[in-house]
Amino acid sequence: MELEDNVLVEQCLKGKLRTFRVLVERYKKSTYFFALGMVGNSEDAYDLSQEAFVKAYRALPHFNKKFPFKSWLFTILSNLCKNALRSSEIRQKYLDSQKALANSSTVSISDPEQSYITKETKKAVWDAMANLDEDAKEIIILKHFQDMSYQDISEVLGIPLGSVMSRLHYARLKLKKALGGILE
Repeated sequence: MELEDNVLVEQCLKGKLRTFRVLVERYKKSTYFFALGMVGNSEDAYDLSQEAFVKAYRALPHFNKKFPFKSWLFTILSNLCKNALRSSEIRQKYLDSQKALANSSTVSISDPEQSYITKETKKAVWDAMANLDEDAKEIIILKHFQDMSYQDISEVLGIPLGSVMSRLHYARLKLKKALGGILE
């Protein structure tokens, strides 16, 4: 039987430090992919996701058990990613990685036309994502790449549920506009 996150946190606080490893295993992939979506560089994403776990572990005594651990962890990670993006070095790595991603694609021998269309679509989406502001990019990643509920996003971002829906709506409009109708 899988223990709930907050039970694991409680056990960790009572001295069973190995229980934190379960939380790390449970969320290591999703934190990595969230960070990758935000900063666009594999090495930085790995470092940021690891740093989020370290910060969460150190701050466990201050964790409010009324909220889900996952939301709290992603809030920490989100803040780390935003701070990292303010660094010009990481921002440049992000732009470089988006160019590399757009230029790399496996070519399908059976259907080169479809392969080309897929490659161009991916390039367009990543270019458009790269040009979104942090808030829009973050909410799209949380909803569409992390598959978080509106409630979870509300907790991660610290905003009301209605604001989540509104921000997501406008972020999608920005993304659609940035794509310039390519997906229609």
